[in-house]
Amino acid sequence: MPEQLLTILKFCLLALIYLFFFRVLRAVWAEITPPKPQAGRTRVGGAAAAAPASSGGGRRRGRGRDAGARQLVVVEPASLKGRSFPVGGQLTIGRAANCQITVDDTFVSQMHARVYPYDGQTVVEDLGSTNGTYLNRNRLSGAMVMQPGDRVQVGNTVLELA
Repeated sequence: MPEQLLTILKFCLLALIYLFFFRVLRAVWAEITPPKPQAGRTRVGGAAAAAPASSGGGRRRGRGRDAGARQLVVVEPASLKGRSFPVGGQLTIGRAANCQITVDDTFVSQMHARVYPYDGQTVVEDLGSTNGTYLNRNRLSGAMVMQPGDRVQVGNTVLELA
């Protein structure tokens, strides 16, 4: 083989190795940094609505009287079954210590999902998790409105809206 071809192949291999390391570092960085607050609009239910960035702020018009009484109840795993978390403000679900619902599961991202009241309804949203968030066994592609009895799954943990 000509020496020029070998040199070109060496540079191609080197470029592929650098690309691989860049992708690994980017994936690790995405896991350890919290998501940025979304300033844009997100689809909730079928109508566009602004998603609140924190539990204290955001637009909440016409909040229903039962929205504050809603809670997430752990259905699975059996060791956590029955624990409940009131959905009075924003609840974040993940492995990070600053999450309101901390899940010790390797399939759950640091900041996996969030549940919050909006316009008298309860909304669930995936926060860019690696393995996805599921609402009634359907993978979330954006913010979705939850109804009482709906189940949210993050990793091996299943929570039901009561």
